[in-house]
Amino acid sequence: MEPIRRGDSDDLFEAVVSQDSVMRWLATGRADSRSAAEAMCDDHVAHWTRHGYGDFAVRDAATHAFLGRVGLRNRAQHGVDLGFAVHPRAQGRGIAGEAGGACLDLAFRRLSLPAVFAFVLPGNTASIAVLRRLGAQADGTVQSSGLQCLRYRFTPAATAAAEHVVDDGGANLQLIHAPGPGSPEDKAVRDGLPDPSGVNGFGLVWADKQHTLTAVSEGRPVGSMGWLLRDMAFDGLPRRAAGLGGVLVHPAHRGRGIARTVISVAVEHARAAGAETMVLLCRPDLVPLYTQLGWSRLSVPVTVQQPDGARTSPLTTMIYDLAGLPHPTISVDLWGLPF
Repeated sequence: MEPIRRGDSDDLFEAVVSQDSVMRWLATGRADSRSAAEAMCDDHVAHWTRHGYGDFAVRDAATHAFLGRVGLRNRAQHGVDLGFAVHPRAQGRGIAGEAGGACLDLAFRRLSLPAVFAFVLPGNTASIAVLRRLGAQADGTVQSSGLQCLRYRFTPAATAAAEHVVDDGGANLQLIHAPGPGSPEDKAVRDGLPDPSGVNGFGLVWADKQHTLTAVSEGRPVGSMGWLLRDMAFDGLPRRAAGLGGVLVHPAHRGRGIARTVISVAVEHARAAGAETMVLLCRPDLVPLYTQLGWSRLSVPVTVQQPDGARTSPLTTMIYDLAGLPHPTISVDLWGLPF
């Protein structure tokens, strides 16, 4: 199992995209063209870049024959889901189950995701059987890609550990989720910098985080961030929101996509905790990064509490919608300290 690359498009076409018996259970519902397979590969590559996880090309260990694609896909309105599509000639050999189990191992042991979902069309009994063998529980129905699907949920406690590992692109990264503002070891990420986040000059008093996600590489913390969950006011109406802050990667480990992966996983923890919207206060120079990750910039004033009273935030506000709610058009009040 290796991350899908652009060069896998011909294999993906032959094994999956050209096969009516496979595509009938996927979003398009029918076999498609080579150009569609190329677009799918581009989409998979972009997903890996954005989140640090995604779909894998699954190959026979002995012959290197392409057997299908299996992986984790992050959907803004639904969370992370496990999906698989296996060549008809390779079906019935337990490939989807083995590869799916490896993906769940990646999701829960390496990334510390709180939950993984799966969406399957009614009548796809073979895929449902695979999901159940992997420990999924029925979780109602949902609209996915314009189709009414059955939803299944995996949780760490109910999912058996995989017997095989995957090549996740050499990230060599493990994420650890913990309640509270972080451990003393997290200070190693700051590398003695007086203002690692570049926000001390704004003179703000910040709230303690309720949750922390730490990225560890080779036994050492290399990145961290925190978030808190509270009611906030969007255009005067209460909304359950999660404030993300303290995003930091050790200078020696920047450029590896660590921040992108930790942000993606933090969003899923906030979703699992009941957040409807994510909120982030950031420096203007970081706006392009968060825009690439699917966050939107707000143009309305944002009020934050400080020891001497309410204040308009001097930082750019970004939000990430989790529940299809409208963006504010008048104002946002954090109802507390910034994060």
